[in-house]
Amino acid sequence: MSTPPKISVITVVFNDAIHIGKTIESVLNQSYSPVEYIIVDGKSTDGTLKAIAAYQGIHKVISEPDQGLYDAMNKGLKEATGEYVWFLNSGDQIYGPDTMERMMEGLEVLPDIIYGGTLIIDEAQNEIGDRRLKPPDQLSWKSFRKGMLVCHQSFIVKRALAPDYNLEYRLSADIDWSIRAAKNSGHIRNSGLVLSRFMEGGLTDQNIKAGLKERFRIMTQYYGLIPTVLRHILFGIRLTRFYVKHRRI
Repeated sequence: MSTPPKISVITVVFNDAIHIGKTIESVLNQSYSPVEYIIVDGKSTDGTLKAIAAYQGIHKVISEPDQGLYDAMNKGLKEATGEYVWFLNSGDQIYGPDTMERMMEGLEVLPDIIYGGTLIIDEAQNEIGDRRLKPPDQLSWKSFRKGMLVCHQSFIVKRALAPDYNLEYRLSADIDWSIRAAKNSGHIRNSGLVLSRFMEGGLTDQNIKAGLKERFRIMTQYYGLIPTVLRHILFGIRLTRFYVKHRRI
């Protein structure tokens, strides 16, 4: 690979002046240089824009009302010019300053998708541990029938293959997007690295029941009704066992 490909990192934010700085720093401090950074703000009123303005090196900031998270992500996608797109929402972080460099080193052929692991953090930036669902050694669009095996923040897609987010889904369009991106892809590479720090308490976490309903619709669309029902029964059993095992006393 003669010329390192440009990576467009897209951050969506609304009224999150407290956390946006850590996200920005994780992008701007990368040792990998061909990076384009785009921030899409939903017309914040809490000082978020002032916090963003304190940093140099952000290529584009859009601040205007939107129709929700995925509409804002579509706006960022339209502005991106890099070979790859990486969505990193406010509060989330690229794992370390050399993550991009390590992720891209040694590549002779550019994959359509690069993915990896995720570390969970809380709002105080404390590390909670690895994500419960682990990325598989080999990923395809069929892998997602088992759930969101790869965190959206650790799923980097060639821009030419990245679809728009389906605004029909308010809470789980990222799963639908990931499946469609994987279906469009021929070469999907496991980086073998932890790529991101994901902050607990996102939109879907706050709307668990509605989010699960959307996920069920998405899984049914791609994998069929009966297989999806059976997998959700098994998923419910495993989830119950997990929470019983890890419950706080």
